[in-house]
Amino acid sequence: MNYTLNIRGRLMDLARPRVMGILNVTPDSFYDQSRTPTEEQVAARAHQIVDQGGDIIDIGACSTRPGSTPVGEAEEAARLRMALGVVRRQLPDAVVSVDTFRPAVARMVVEELGADIINDVGGGSDDMLQTVAQMGVPYVLMAAQPTLRDTLLFLADRVQRLRDLGQKDIIVDPGFGFGKTVEQNFSLLAQLERLLVMELPVLVGVSRKSMIYKTLECTPAEALNGTTVLNTVALGKGASILRVHDVKEAVECCRLIHNSQLTIHNS
Repeated sequence: MNYTLNIRGRLMDLARPRVMGILNVTPDSFYDQSRTPTEEQVAARAHQIVDQGGDIIDIGACSTRPGSTPVGEAEEAARLRMALGVVRRQLPDAVVSVDTFRPAVARMVVEELGADIINDVGGGSDDMLQTVAQMGVPYVLMAAQPTLRDTLLFLADRVQRLRDLGQKDIIVDPGFGFGKTVEQNFSLLAQLERLLVMELPVLVGVSRKSMIYKTLECTPAEALNGTTVLNTVALGKGASILRVHDVKEAVECCRLIHNSQLTIHNS
């Protein structure tokens, strides 16, 4: 199916896969090369994402890596005020997503700072669902369940709640790396096309994660090739958005897969 997202009155067509580039305003994200805690680093990274063909800049200010301790709400909000201020000054037309699990932070970044999308790794709390529906911005709903069955049940429940609240643009994320073993991550990826039963766009975020570097016995810094391989698998199974650290490589992957699918369709 072809999907669109309403980005403040502009439609983003998901008929071709889109790339969401990660911009971490954190000192402790699991991949150290993704950390951009200063204004100068934020500006450079935002321009890099756009210059390399990224469609969405995903700003995170609270690390959710395994074993991390989340910063407080005030610190997360302060980091986001800085980062969004820089991005909006430098790239006023960029599509910006904010990665947060806190409803108050979600409301602040949309209403005060002009964020376009909320990317929620917090499991869709009642407060977050109500907040997002009231604001009417596209919403990424992530599942942390370990199996396909549990993932589908969770997503179906939350999506229905969102629909009942009037939410229109919903993106589902199976949550690779959250609440799953390496084997469970691969099992879910192998069955990813089954999520299309939701009739919603699917976001996949496997970039440099432990399912790759543990399997290949390498480090996150050495996991780019593995990331590209799994992104290719995800696109072949219907993913609409890739959330990545390495934008250029993901854009090339999307372009090649999209062109091959068009060729098959037209032949």
